[in-house]
Amino acid sequence: MYLDDCKESMQKAIEHLESELTKVRAGKANVSMLASISVDYYGTKTALTQVANVSTPDARSLVIKPWEKAMLEPIEKAINAANLGFNPMNDGEIIRINIPQLTEERRKEMVKVVRSIAEHSKVGIRNLRRDANDGIKALVKDGLSEDLAKDGEAVVQEITNTFTAKVDKHVEAKEKEIMTI
Repeated sequence: MYLDDCKESMQKAIEHLESELTKVRAGKANVSMLASISVDYYGTKTALTQVANVSTPDARSLVIKPWEKAMLEPIEKAINAANLGFNPMNDGEIIRINIPQLTEERRKEMVKVVRSIAEHSKVGIRNLRRDANDGIKALVKDGLSEDLAKDGEAVVQEITNTFTAKVDKHVEAKEKEIMTI
């Protein structure tokens, strides 16, 4: 039971890592760059994707086509307020955002951010390992043999190593993506 819970929780940690890494700008346009933006939609904060269609016509630009023309200005204000470093251009029909090329210095900063996100994921995975091991130790007190407990702890460590390796693979791929010009 502890092993299944541990595996499930570690998989969720990997999914969270993936979602966090998609938010990191790699120099290419990505719809998820605007995922955190909320727009004032008739007095209610609403996700940008619920009031407009966001697309990437090419690797260097994003296009936002609101479902109502009245939403052009609030969307533009929300993008500027999010302070993402984008300069939205409103042409009366759509909002176009050109993604600037990243400098070498900025790329290195982004790699540091990615490594920091990865380290948080690894800490989470290690905490899950600790929780699973604590659960196994509690079972020993309830009558589980120590040999089975040691085997269980070894399996937990194998699971931890597997998921830590997955974190490393994701980070390596993201670093390569960021550093590619």
